[in-house]
Amino acid sequence: MSRSSKESDSIYRIPPYYYIHVLDQNSNVTKVETGPKTFIRQDNEKVILGPEKMITVPPRHYCIVENPCLRDKDGKLVLDDYGQIKLRHADQDIRLAQDPFPLYPGEVLKQGVTALRVVVANSALRLRAVLDFEDASGEKRVAGDEWLFEGPGTLIPRKEVEIIETVRATVIQPNQAIRLRARRETRDRDGHMRVTGEEWLVKKVGAYLPGAYEEVVTVEDAFVLTEKKALHLRATGTYKDVNGVTRKNGEEWLVTMSDTEAHIPDVYEEVQGVIEITTLNNRQYCVIMDPVGSDGKPQLGQKKLVKGEKSFFLLPGESLEQGIIQDVFVLGEDEGLILKANESFDDISEDGKKVLRNPGDRWMIRGPREYIPPVEVDVTDRRKAMPLDENEGIYVRDIKTGKVRAVCGQTYMLTHDEELWMKELPPAVELLLAGGKDPLADRGYRNIAPPPREGERDKTRVITYRVPHNAAVQIYDYTEKKARVIFGPELVMLGPDEQFTQLSISGGKPKKPNVIKALCLLLGPDFCTDIITVETADHARLSLQLSYNWHFDASDKSAKEAAKLFSVPDFVGDACKAIASRIRGAVAGVQFDDFHKNSARIIRSSVFGLDENKKIRNKFTFPANKLNITSVDIQSVEPVDQRTRDALQKSVQLAIEITTNSQEAAARHEAERLEQEAKGRLERQKISDEAEAERARKELLELQAQSAAVESTGQAKAEAQSRAEAARIQGEAAVQQAKLKAEATKIEAESDRERMTKDREAELAYTAEENALEISRAKEMAAIETEKFSNMVNAIGAETIQAIATAGPDMQVKLLQSLGLKSTLITDGSTPVNLFSTAQGLIGAMGTSQ
Repeated sequence: MSRSSKESDSIYRIPPYYYIHVLDQNSNVTKVETGPKTFIRQDNEKVILGPEKMITVPPRHYCIVENPCLRDKDGKLVLDDYGQIKLRHADQDIRLAQDPFPLYPGEVLKQGVTALRVVVANSALRLRAVLDFEDASGEKRVAGDEWLFEGPGTLIPRKEVEIIETVRATVIQPNQAIRLRARRETRDRDGHMRVTGEEWLVKKVGAYLPGAYEEVVTVEDAFVLTEKKALHLRATGTYKDVNGVTRKNGEEWLVTMSDTEAHIPDVYEEVQGVIEITTLNNRQYCVIMDPVGSDGKPQLGQKKLVKGEKSFFLLPGESLEQGIIQDVFVLGEDEGLILKANESFDDISEDGKKVLRNPGDRWMIRGPREYIPPVEVDVTDRRKAMPLDENEGIYVRDIKTGKVRAVCGQTYMLTHDEELWMKELPPAVELLLAGGKDPLADRGYRNIAPPPREGERDKTRVITYRVPHNAAVQIYDYTEKKARVIFGPELVMLGPDEQFTQLSISGGKPKKPNVIKALCLLLGPDFCTDIITVETADHARLSLQLSYNWHFDASDKSAKEAAKLFSVPDFVGDACKAIASRIRGAVAGVQFDDFHKNSARIIRSSVFGLDENKKIRNKFTFPANKLNITSVDIQSVEPVDQRTRDALQKSVQLAIEITTNSQEAAARHEAERLEQEAKGRLERQKISDEAEAERARKELLELQAQSAAVESTGQAKAEAQSRAEAARIQGEAAVQQAKLKAEATKIEAESDRERMTKDREAELAYTAEENALEISRAKEMAAIETEKFSNMVNAIGAETIQAIATAGPDMQVKLLQSLGLKSTLITDGSTPVNLFSTAQGLIGAMGTSQ
């Protein structure tokens, strides 16, 4: 290391307001050297810190120093026996604005320079004491105490105090209050003692700053009450409200506009809800359940009738019956009410007499009138007169006797002892009635599914059924045990104890029982089709499809004769079985060939039988139900046995083949005859065509010779003309080409000349413009320079310029005159002197002087 580097390590130049820490390695004592100063370090000394800038605390700032040095009463540092500065270990020192100071060995800057905390108005700092101390006002603070430092002001920090939080004032608007809670026993701003957990309201309008042991629970808004709204409150503890009324825990009451326009719930009040006003017009009423009596307590189990016009609030505990406002019963002339008494009371009848009603009594009032039922009466039903046509009716049941009757063709209103009775029918009958028409009304007894209807049948209405034309319906009365038959067209109206006789008829091919369900019986004429299997004497089994025409003999419509029509439930099945039995017996005695040839006669004779004259009868009658079969139609006959069917098919094919062969031979003979005639006509036509072809060939040769002569002549002429025309065209083309070439050359030369002319003109115009611009610029610059010089001369002045020009020589002349010299020449030796001009000047001057 050089000498200069060692010297720089030993010499420390400390600027003003800087300091260093120097450790004496012999005594291990650290001292502080402050500037301005030049410190020369000894060999036994060592600089361990610095130079460092002193700590400067400006006004309204502070800093915190940990382990501060100990000072005596005069403010001087206290040293121990070894010369080391004593420290207050684990202590802090808050230093405010003062002169710059250094940190002594052991001191630590815990918090840098920080601005003092300014507390604005309507806010405060919550402080807590961490050590026991006595403040400037003489009040003793114990560790753990809390208090507020309210603004506006500047907080001077202390080591014994810590800041918990910033508390801001809560602004209380009109119709507002704040709910406060005491965190511990304290005295509020009004001087009242508050215990821990107690809550209270502050309603004074303005800014409120809660105390150290107060906390804001919430801001309570006032409920603005109107004529149509009331506030339902409930007490959560026993207390006195703002009106001085003692409220017990759990008590409920209403606050209306008559009490106050705006209400802020107290801490012991719980808002149950806002009650809307109940308004009744002159056509309404209501029943209040558990009404509040004059003592302010609810009368449980009682009812109160309120009629309109009226407006009121439902008090706590009260409720409307059924929860609604009910309309007054307005009854017309065709309306009535069924009433029932719940308890004994005195009623006024319609004729104005006093009537005692016992519990359970039922009675009816009729219109026209208005009626409001008392609380002792329940309206069980509202009746309306039902206008009934001659073909309409209802089933009415007496609830006392149980008797059911049908009322038809009048306007009827049920009394208080009557009710509508529902007549039930079997499901199959319901299905047939719901279809809108009876399946038997369709010709052929087809089983038709009834179309769906929009709604179910009104079972209280009298059941009606329209009997179709030429049909009959049987109705059975179970009370009188009698049946009646009604022939159509007619409308049937069932009594309470009457039922339809349901028919279950065979259907399909072959017939199957219980296929068709029907209520009415068609009397015909109609037909039915059946398939039966028969066997001939030679054991050929055949399947016959037969169609029978039938009708019922309904000429006598007396009750006894009409009942015969329904004596056989399945007349179709019985008739088909009887006819099939007769046919099978007749076919069994004949051969297949005979039956095949005489099937119609055999079947008709077996069904209808023969009279005394051996003629087939016209009809077959069933006396039990007066059914007549008038004709039998054989629709098809098919063998059942496969071998018989094959043999029959083979014979039929053989007969068809024989007929086909005979027709084919006749057709072939006729074709051969026609072919010979055609050949003769063809030969004659061929000869005539050949003769005509020869004549045409002759004419063709003549025309070919003429055309050859014309062709040779025309070809030569055409060739000469074409050569001449080609030469002429070629000459004209050469002339035209020369003209066009000359014209093109001319156009090209003119265009070149015009282009060069345009170029020269453009170049001349550009040069002229450029010269003009240059001249204009030169003129303007000369004018500017002239004007500038003139302005400079005018600004300086002619006399000033003259004085400047002659200033040097005049001064020199005056200086030489003061020295007493008439002429002299002074040079520095490096600048040459022009003696020629000097001599000329001298000569000129001499000549002038002479």
